[in-house]
Amino acid sequence: MNLADFWFILIAVLWTGYLVLEGFDFGVGMLMPIVGKTSKGKRVLINTIGPVWDGNEVWLLTAGGATFAAFPEWYATLFSGFYLPLLLILLALIVRAVAIEYRSKINDENWRNRWNLAIVVSSWIPSILWGVAFANIVRGVPIDAEGTYTGGFFNLLSPFALLGGVVTLAIFLSHGAIFLSLKTSGAVFERAKAFAKPASMAAVVAGAVWALWLQLAYSENAWTWGALLLAAVGLIGAAWFSRADTFGLAFTFNAVAIVGAVMLIFGSLYPDVMPSTTDAAFSLTVDNARSSHTTLVVLTWVAAIMTPIVLAYQAWSYWVFKRRLSEEHMPEHNELTFHKN
Repeated sequence: MNLADFWFILIAVLWTGYLVLEGFDFGVGMLMPIVGKTSKGKRVLINTIGPVWDGNEVWLLTAGGATFAAFPEWYATLFSGFYLPLLLILLALIVRAVAIEYRSKINDENWRNRWNLAIVVSSWIPSILWGVAFANIVRGVPIDAEGTYTGGFFNLLSPFALLGGVVTLAIFLSHGAIFLSLKTSGAVFERAKAFAKPASMAAVVAGAVWALWLQLAYSENAWTWGALLLAAVGLIGAAWFSRADTFGLAFTFNAVAIVGAVMLIFGSLYPDVMPSTTDAAFSLTVDNARSSHTTLVVLTWVAAIMTPIVLAYQAWSYWVFKRRLSEEHMPEHNELTFHKN
């Protein structure tokens, strides 16, 4: 394995970490009106992700930075061609961060309701658009000989891409409901548990259709059938254990499903990083989109030093804030109240 292949795999790992961790964040945000219901219930939901949501977003920054450094041609084509959807995702993430921090600054119900709505909307938008973006990367987009995206916005809205958005939406809703079933008690737990069961089944159905479509239409690597099987086992296991109220295993299997899905996407791409539908000769590949050997060597040393530190800190933060929360834990005044173990 050369360094370009290594960084292609590492970027896939970084996206896996982001989708597993930020996925339940998005799910929690989308479920505020359904599972939160009351003012204290919504505060419970915010407090479950309060200590970790910003750390989870580090995985996105690292994945984007790694792509820029290791595969600058890929980064340039991707971010110019997908400019509008990626801009919408960025704006949603900014609004979501501001809303989480500002909703408790003024003790006024209308103020909180507006920021709550902002959290919900800014969780729905990336949950759909990430699936659309990854589906388009796999399907391929119009790229010319200079590596420039030549299509328009509506080129990104194919049935395959839109179904990809439905898949990520369904998985994140299921992931968020299962996470809340692990992190809450009382009335919030009961509502989360009730929602997790149909949500996980919806993820199985949507995921199965999209994964088979991807494998049959876009993958030229036979081993990706194994990734598809892993994703299927994960989704079915999550649905099974949700129905059995064994939410620790349900969360684990949902994470396995996301791992399998990312393996399927990146495995189907390789050796391309961005296929061209204009002419296969114009496709960006691991070889023609990579940085210099020296750059990749430096990046590898930085990753070897910093990655264990980041993982250790994030694992510690999850351990410290592992306690279940309920509406009874929420004080009368509105504020973020993180409960340690």
